[in-house]
Amino acid sequence: MGTVRELGPAALYRTYDPAEFDFETTKELEDLAGTVGQPRAVAAVEFAAGIARDGYNIFALGATGTGKHSLVRHYLERHAAMRPVPPDLCYVHNFDDPSEPHLLELPAGKGADYRRDMTTLAERLHNGLTIAFESEEYQTRHQVIEEEFKERPREELSDIEQRAKAEGLVLLRSPVGMAFAPMRDGEVMSGDEFRSLPEEEQKAIEAKVEAFQEEAQQALRQMPSWERERQERVHQLEREVTENAISNLLDELRKKYHDVPDVLDHLNAVRADVVEQARELVEPETPSPAAAMGAAAMGMEPSQGRPRRGPLSRYHVNLVVDNRGVSGAPVVYEDNPTYDNLVGRIEHSAQFGALTTDFSHIKAGALHRANGGYLMIDAHKLLRTPYAWDALKRALQARRLRIEPLGQSLSLLNTVSLQPEPLELQVQVVLLGEPTLYYLLCAHDPDFEELFKVASDFAELMDATKDNIEAYLRLLAMLARNDELRPFDRSAMARLLEHSTRLAGDRDKLTARVGMVHDVLREADYWARNVGAAVVGAAHVQQAIDAQIHRADRMRERVHEQIERGTVMIDVAGAKIGQINGLAVISLGNFSFGRPNRLTARVRMGSGNVVDIEREVELGGPLHSKGVLILASYLGAHYSPDFPLSLSASLVFEQSYSGVDGDSASAAELFALLSAIAEVPIRQDVAVTGSVNQHGEIQAIGGVNEKIEGFFDVCRARGLSGEQGVMIPAANVRHLMLRGDVVDAVASGRFHVYPIASVNEGIQLLTGMETALRDASGQYPEGSLNHLVEQRLRKYAEQKRAFSSDGKAGNEAEEPND
Repeated sequence: MGTVRELGPAALYRTYDPAEFDFETTKELEDLAGTVGQPRAVAAVEFAAGIARDGYNIFALGATGTGKHSLVRHYLERHAAMRPVPPDLCYVHNFDDPSEPHLLELPAGKGADYRRDMTTLAERLHNGLTIAFESEEYQTRHQVIEEEFKERPREELSDIEQRAKAEGLVLLRSPVGMAFAPMRDGEVMSGDEFRSLPEEEQKAIEAKVEAFQEEAQQALRQMPSWERERQERVHQLEREVTENAISNLLDELRKKYHDVPDVLDHLNAVRADVVEQARELVEPETPSPAAAMGAAAMGMEPSQGRPRRGPLSRYHVNLVVDNRGVSGAPVVYEDNPTYDNLVGRIEHSAQFGALTTDFSHIKAGALHRANGGYLMIDAHKLLRTPYAWDALKRALQARRLRIEPLGQSLSLLNTVSLQPEPLELQVQVVLLGEPTLYYLLCAHDPDFEELFKVASDFAELMDATKDNIEAYLRLLAMLARNDELRPFDRSAMARLLEHSTRLAGDRDKLTARVGMVHDVLREADYWARNVGAAVVGAAHVQQAIDAQIHRADRMRERVHEQIERGTVMIDVAGAKIGQINGLAVISLGNFSFGRPNRLTARVRMGSGNVVDIEREVELGGPLHSKGVLILASYLGAHYSPDFPLSLSASLVFEQSYSGVDGDSASAAELFALLSAIAEVPIRQDVAVTGSVNQHGEIQAIGGVNEKIEGFFDVCRARGLSGEQGVMIPAANVRHLMLRGDVVDAVASGRFHVYPIASVNEGIQLLTGMETALRDASGQYPEGSLNHLVEQRLRKYAEQKRAFSSDGKAGNEAEEPND
């Protein structure tokens, strides 16, 4: 096998040469007009905004900091500018059923005018009607009607009284009613005098009394109809006077809003109501007995407390969406997508212990404000708010937006409330969230894919091509200008690009999570300001990066301190059998760091089991257990193809007190196992990371930079010997973006990074022994490590066979005695 060649400094870090930039500072860079690195996401947004069909709502999925919100909003606003401004929305009183307020749609900007005009109209109506009803003409005509109907019953009874008098009867009036009595000599006959009359004369008088009594009763029975006729005549007079008083006022409004059918219908309803309710509109409102009692109990006059809404208030207009001054369709972002904030709400007023409401208490939701345009919502906020997600789906499915109190929607309340006229919904919704949330909704909500047909997938990485680099620099310059930061020179921008590549974890990529780089921009400006620099340089950027790490690395210092003190045992020199330094990554929030872990392996004769102690005590995850099972498969296939694998091995992460998962330690575990089997010591000054497959190939892992730096920090604390280093998968070389101190140590020969592609390369570097391949006869050459491993495993197999044979012979010898 050939010798593994270590990596040079150029392979450990990608630099960006400031001399290649055609600017001195970011002042010279123009703003980025479009976007960078998100062609797929942009195409999806453009498609959805262009097709504008039911169900083609958008879910923008991507990691935090990829610019989902700003990019989506930018392109939506571009499309919205080419669309018409949606109408203003107003709720008004329903004169047929006040519990179902009408919705009016007016051209943008006219809603506020109409509200103001109707408020003015209500004031003018009160004044105009008051003057009309106090006018001499009205009073005279009203008096005539009153006198006419006052005289009618009097004349009717007077006629009956005169005819009765001619028949010798007199009409007697008393508090209990009217009665007819006979007279003699101008005087009412007494009872004795009447009874002294002949019987025939008595009967004749009684018949006359009964006839006149019936006639008088008939006249009295006509009085309610006369009263109704009187009221109708008065009401007709009031209608006539009212029509004359309000015609000019309403005709002015009809002329002004002649092209708005909803307004014309509403004005017709107002006219009819004013005509019918004119007297109520001008008479002062008398508090109800309940209100008066409530006010007395509270020590107030009935007029105190919250002002009562008079009858004229029903002609006011509740403008819930005002689009005056708006150009194009709205793009609304709802930061707090609760049920009420989405679909609207109906508020109530407390008056003497009672809750009242009317059309003026209706409040619009985000869907109302976004109607005719776009609504953006954070998916996580939406889903964690009770019932908001269901309400949004219901509105999108029905294409109608109904304002309904949540308690009523859930059938928890039976109280009478308003049922405002629903809005015909024309809105495109954009949800923004993490990819995991998108896939969970796809899997568990059957309505989701029908309502959100377009996925705008934001990448976390972009290729570090020349065009992308130029656009990235312009984007950073634009962000700096927007935040009113100092200009950044070329060296600072080169360092920011290098930091972006480090965040991407790939030397050929830049991170699309621009928010993280934006933070460094602001913080570098802070450090430059502290020293009075007019331009931000590379040193200020580096200071910002170092300060970020320092604020987050307290736990890393604690871990390395434990290693340095020997509390956690890590050897960085010498060689030992069955012991190796593996590497792990610990992530705490947005900060990750590497640390070495001692791995040990013990072997003995057994039945071919490789025991993962971490799994046995339930500290190992499924991926780690998978890696251990692959080790057993590799041993059997490579070293015992023609005899049974008869060893029992145990593997453990020493001083591990928490869960272990992932297969990035499987290569280190295999090397420790081979060392234990062959009884050959392996170097402790070289740490190992990488996963292994059944063919012995070393596979790429994550966190390679943090792992190398973690072992480097431990070695530097103990003193760099010039022999220490880290072994990584060759496939991870492209992911290297190491710290400057690590690169400098490698350049000076004090630290080493070795890329390996196979198990044979790795174990040869660790032991210094040739591994060799099988020769033509299928045997490993004597003296090679692989030969030692195979011979030890063959020995275990023979011992087990002998042990099994001895046990069987013993059993057969004892059979005759059974």
